[in-house]
Amino acid sequence: MGEFSIRDALHQFVNKSNLRNGLRAVQITQIWEEVMGKTIAKYTTKIEIINNTLFVYTPVGPLKNELQYQKSQIIERINEALQEKLITEVVIR
Repeated sequence: MGEFSIRDALHQFVNKSNLRNGLRAVQITQIWEEVMGKTIAKYTTKIEIINNTLFVYTPVGPLKNELQYQKSQIIERINEALQEKLITEVVIR
């Protein structure tokens, strides 16, 4: 049996388990205000990732419309902040 550091073992575990998307969603929630600004973050109620799709929830109609136009910028900004190409699509609800 090969030797692994605890870091490597945890990394492999997270990648093979269903925890990865949950951890990424937590990371995105933490950087959301920095990436999108305080006003947008204030009116965003929930963020989740399902199969490389970012779901953004907001009860504010005009904000939904604005975010629809910014989908490609949202993908770029989030992927850049995470330093990996994780998000491929954005759904605004």
